[in-house]
Parts: sequence; structure tokens; C-alpha cells
Amino acid sequence: MSLKTVNTVLATVCALFVLYLGLSFILAPEASTQGVGLPTWPVGNGDGFLIMKGTREFSMGLVIGTLLLTGHRRALGWVLLMEAVAPFGDMINVLAHHGPLAAAFGIHGLTSALIAITGVLTLRETSRAQATAPAPAAQPA
Repeated sequence: MSLKTVNTVLATVCALFVLYLGLSFILAPEASTQGVGLPTWPVGNGDGFLIMKGTREFSMGLVIGTLLLTGHRRALGWVLLMEAVAPFGDMINVLAHHGPLAAAFGIHGLTSALIAITGVLTLRETSRAQATAPAPAAQPA
């Protein structure tokens, strides 16, 4: 299996997972909060903040999916690296609010690492492709 195929599968899994998370927070914010590792439901009406998280996640999935479908592999690699910051920030947030270490590292930390690794592999794939591409023919003067 080629590196490009592996990267495509990993990026597709990332996109689908992030789209799923986004939709779950948009459609059922109270039910979705149980799995993020924060210790309590926000005081008052916290749905709005969770729906904002869902919108963020959903838009991130759309960006990954769009770059996959349009074949912009180098941009995909950079975007994946950039988007790995979001679950890393979620991990820090869970730790700062004394949430379970398993949720912080096992959910958010691993998600961040998977997205970052996929980004690095995609950038590696595209740098190899650029290095092996034939040089353009010289134009007559």
C-alpha cells in the first residue's frame, strides 16, 4: 500500500470523525458533553458554547474533506497540522479543569497526535512527489 493511499485513508478518517463530533455537539450538546472529560455541565444554559464547539469541529471536517476531494495534498498536510492544535487545546482545557487524565490524554491527546502524524505523513508524501517530479522542459529563447 502506498504512502498516498495510507494518508488518504487517515485523512478521510480524520474528516469523518471531526464531522461526526461536530454534528453530535450541534444536535445533542448535553449528551455529547459526557465524553469530553470536563467534570460538570456548565451552570445555566451552556448549550450555546457546546454548539459553538460543534460548529468549529464540523467546519474543520469540511476543510479536510474539501482538500481531500480537490486533491490539494500539500495544503491538506499543513491544514491537518494546524487543526491538531484544537484537540491539543481541548486536552489542556480538560487538564486545567481537573478532568480525568484518561479523557485528556486518551481522547484529546491521541486525537491531536493522530491528526498531526497524518499531517506530517501527508507533507512527507508531497515533498517526495515534488522531489521525484521531472523538471520542466526549457523554453526556447
